[in-house]
Amino acid sequence: MSLLQIPYREARDGFWGEQTSTLNWCEEDYNITYYCAELVNTLTNLMFMWLGVKGIRNVLEFKHSPIFLLAYVGYMVVGLGSMAFHATLKYEMQLADELPMIYTVFIMCYATFSYKRSPRTQLLIASIMIGLGIFITVYYLYAKNPVFHQVAFALITATTVFRGFYVMEYQLRPQLRERNPIVCSRIMREMWTLALVSIITFVGGFFIWNMDNIFCRHLTTAKNQLQLPWSIVLEGHGWWHILTGLGAYEMILWRIWLVRCLGGDEEKFMLDWRPWSSIPKVVPRTYKGATKSS
Repeated sequence: MSLLQIPYREARDGFWGEQTSTLNWCEEDYNITYYCAELVNTLTNLMFMWLGVKGIRNVLEFKHSPIFLLAYVGYMVVGLGSMAFHATLKYEMQLADELPMIYTVFIMCYATFSYKRSPRTQLLIASIMIGLGIFITVYYLYAKNPVFHQVAFALITATTVFRGFYVMEYQLRPQLRERNPIVCSRIMREMWTLALVSIITFVGGFFIWNMDNIFCRHLTTAKNQLQLPWSIVLEGHGWWHILTGLGAYEMILWRIWLVRCLGGDEEKFMLDWRPWSSIPKVVPRTYKGATKSS
């Protein structure tokens, strides 16, 4: 075991110089490499790149609504911003991480509230979203309070999710009962399962992140005893990236499947997904690459 243990760097100086960000995490700065402040927290954002590419391919290949293409692009921008933030610990890169989170969830919020609305109403909703986005940006740049950003992100996300639940139960379920009662229960069950798995994954990441903050001193001691590469599993903020990346991807897929069913396409498309064991996608029922039978 000792032959496979690699000690951390002793020096804490780094390529990007002094930290200017208002936040820092439990992973010790530059303790793995001189060129990256938080290597594990940086590399775990590759989850956003991988799933973002999968999401974009899914939207383009099966011609889902273009709004979801924009959502996945925003999703990848969040991952890139987070990589830049954790690699440098610079304030400008912190903003490149945090502000795209707000803008991307506003895209999903717009997709949720503007569906099947008149062009005039869609324009009004878009104007409200843009106005709120500008207000949050300006106030956050002025206050520089991370708690404000976190609360704003949580409120917009919760509003979007609960609106989706309402649409699912009070619009989609009655429609399915009327036009396709045989599959209604199955589709609603898998849709609720996908939504709940997404939320559980997201909340699980949030829980680990908080435990990482609370028990940082003890975790740091344990990491220095375990040494690399085993100590990587104790980097809680890295697990936050992995779990929230997966949860957010699943949430966008949930909305894609909801829109397809609201449009009456449940006979043409299917949710290709095995809970907890595969990455979901919405594909035509004739798709040969599906892992689940139609």
